[in-house]
Amino acid sequence: MARPRTISDEQVVDAAREVFLEQGFSATTAEIARRAGVSEGTLFKRFASKEDLFEAALGLHQQAAWQAELQTRAGQGEVRRNLEDVAMSILTEMERVVPMLTTVFARGHDPSHNTLLQRLEHPLRHHLDALASYLRAEIALGRVRPLDADLTALTLMGSLTMHGYDAHLLTPETRRLSIDKGRYVRGLLDLLWPGMAP
Repeated sequence: MARPRTISDEQVVDAAREVFLEQGFSATTAEIARRAGVSEGTLFKRFASKEDLFEAALGLHQQAAWQAELQTRAGQGEVRRNLEDVAMSILTEMERVVPMLTTVFARGHDPSHNTLLQRLEHPLRHHLDALASYLRAEIALGRVRPLDADLTALTLMGSLTMHGYDAHLLTPETRRLSIDKGRYVRGLLDLLWPGMAP
């Protein structure tokens, strides 16, 4: 009978994330295994390649909790408030994702040279789909005026993404948008909501 795992896959992924954030993709699997408290052989029994482990550490395939919750909000509460809540959730999630994405792009922006870019789907696609789906539901209920839901979701995500990158990639001296999340989200919806309201 096989010995039960004492170190979970989640603990291995957490250790890998920590090492990748410190050292980038050039981090060795030996260092990841050491930090996780497993052998390198055990690491490769659980993850077929370093790229698979990196992808798991990146966590882009996990559905964000707000995505499922947003669909249940269609027809509930105030639409603007729902969008503000989701925008805050997205900015919070970016605090986790942006540092990992920088390690992807550190290998280059050309997919023919950066195999990680060939493997990963667009990190915001699921966010855009969830937002657009919610907006279509609210349009159907007459709570948002008829508009292009995909374009509106892209506009909202584009602005949030810019704030997220600005807040997490630049030093305080070089930031263009040194505005806290709450103020930024309220101001963004002040701008967008009049064009969305029924």
